[in-house]
Amino acid sequence: MSMETKVARDTAADLDAADPLRAFRHEFVCPEPETIYLDGNSLGRLPTATAGFLGQVVRDGWGAGLVRSWETWISWSRQLGDRLAAHTLGARPGEVVISDSTSVNLYKLATAALDARPGRRTIVADIDDFPTNRYILQGLAEQRGLRLVTLRSDPDQGLDLDVLRRALSDDVALVVLSLVSYRSGALLDMAAVNGAAERAGALVLWDLSHAAGVVPVRLGAAQADLAVGSTYKYLNGGPGSPAFLYVRKDLQRQLRQPIWGWFGQRDQFRMGEVYDPVGDIDRFLVGTPPLLSLAAIQPALEVIERVPISRLREKSVQLGAFAIELAGEWLTPHGFRLASPRDPARRGSHIALAHPEASRISRGLRSEKKVICDFRPPDRLRIGFAPLYTRFVDVWDGLDRLRALVESRGYEQLPVDMSRVT
Repeated sequence: MSMETKVARDTAADLDAADPLRAFRHEFVCPEPETIYLDGNSLGRLPTATAGFLGQVVRDGWGAGLVRSWETWISWSRQLGDRLAAHTLGARPGEVVISDSTSVNLYKLATAALDARPGRRTIVADIDDFPTNRYILQGLAEQRGLRLVTLRSDPDQGLDLDVLRRALSDDVALVVLSLVSYRSGALLDMAAVNGAAERAGALVLWDLSHAAGVVPVRLGAAQADLAVGSTYKYLNGGPGSPAFLYVRKDLQRQLRQPIWGWFGQRDQFRMGEVYDPVGDIDRFLVGTPPLLSLAAIQPALEVIERVPISRLREKSVQLGAFAIELAGEWLTPHGFRLASPRDPARRGSHIALAHPEASRISRGLRSEKKVICDFRPPDRLRIGFAPLYTRFVDVWDGLDRLRALVESRGYEQLPVDMSRVT
């Protein structure tokens, strides 16, 4: 470790000592103290209570209760959705359910939204949005003979709202955007986007996967129409845990999703011959949820519900600013540049650092330095901050190890392998 630095490690330790959230790190499994985990924006850590809770569900619910346990389980998608709405999403009861994957939920809501705007032939999206979102929209446009307009956005700074406004017309049925860019962390103004789209008569479908649980989201106050999002990133629900979807209450009866399943049926257990969807948020459910994966969301919510999102946001901003300061001092001389908005008001809870060798550096960090972050094409090293368990010393040590790796050029022995992006 080089001693020539303006920011001493003691500074990070002092920030941790003063951190009001420091005790929450003990609510998560951290089995390798020497490993620095800066990838909670991809997969959150395991809450310490999850294994025991799942064991109870398996042992008592499945093992002893068998089918009788469905009386408890049947409403979990709605109950957990209401909790997520109240604490994390700024929505009302009956506007959020947890079901299926983010991609499936996006397909369901995008299809319903297009059906609700007959005669309009255009979908608008960000060309730099997460690939699955673009693929789903490409498929819908091809199947329906629609026009998909992909807006050019700055890969570091995100989408310019003026670019979006110019694309809106009376032919636009649906706008699909991510609140926080998966690549750069750029944060959009939800209320401004919603207002512009409403004036054009279009619906907006938000992907909140990189925002939920770390950025204050106020779906109700921002008059959002539709939203989907992951529960396994900052919400710590576990690998592949079911996603959430949101539909504003006054829109629910207007929209009919394309996958007609019995969990969305009125009088579900009457087993009616003809599909007749319920009039509320449950009409966006499809089939029996993966109960064990759904169950894992409950102990994760019990942790995050103890902290106001505004406090998580405050620490997230501090962690990001600390990392940017260190990167500017230590890494800029080695060819790195910040590939995220510098203004914290325009940034989510991860930053990207661009470097021509980012792919090999990412793999070298894992194998040689025990620092876990990730790579995103074409040249971005993505570093995430999960304020419930990421410490300032993690940021200091992680970037110090990154500096040591590039100074030694130890990554150069690794083959170039663009097929691996994690």
